[in-house]
Amino acid sequence: MADQADTRALLRLATWLSPAFPVGSFSYSGGLEQAVHDGLVTSAEELRLWLETLLTRGAIWNDALLLAECYQAHDDPQRLKAASELAEAMAGSYERHMETMLQGEAFLVAARNWPGAVFDLLGPVAAYPVAVGAVAGAHRTGLRAALAAYLGAAMSNAVSAAIRSGVIGQRDGVGVLAALESTIAAVADHAAQASLDELGSATIMADISSLRHETLHTRLFRS
Repeated sequence: MADQADTRALLRLATWLSPAFPVGSFSYSGGLEQAVHDGLVTSAEELRLWLETLLTRGAIWNDALLLAECYQAHDDPQRLKAASELAEAMAGSYERHMETMLQGEAFLVAARNWPGAVFDLLGPVAAYPVAVGAVAGAHRTGLRAALAAYLGAAMSNAVSAAIRSGVIGQRDGVGVLAALESTIAAVADHAAQASLDELGSATIMADISSLRHETLHTRLFRS
């Protein structure tokens, strides 16, 4: 029975973080479109470095910490409320705020197909990592597994955005994902053992790209 429970948890994570799950992730680039436009990301290697930095020192690292906090606090309304408010406050641009809040809201709507008390604790709107972390915690998917699935999905979406922006092709995209695998695993392991005291970022160019994208005239993505 334990093996079956593990399999069901894996299936849920694969479904919740699949491109087919209706959160609209395909419509966001997290500022990557602006970085491509400005010539900051022009090749597979530059894309790998850009994403690796976001994973280890940027907004994606902060998302991982917030997800871990909400996984562990899935049945604690006060901790969830505090983490949710913090996640929203840390959205550093209008588009970053839109991206995380709209995806979180959409995730909660779709995830209600797996009912649970966690939805009443969260309310109808929460930042994306908060929503995923709390729901995954309520379903006991395993924290490291939830982190790895979330981070892997974020990287896959970014690679897809780069492909659609014309920076790389699909073969190079797969190569970037393969090269990031060990970093994703290491970040998932670190975030699972860390606390919110380690929140912080040092990705100034990525943050500026997110801000500048708001005024990009011709665009494919909402962020």
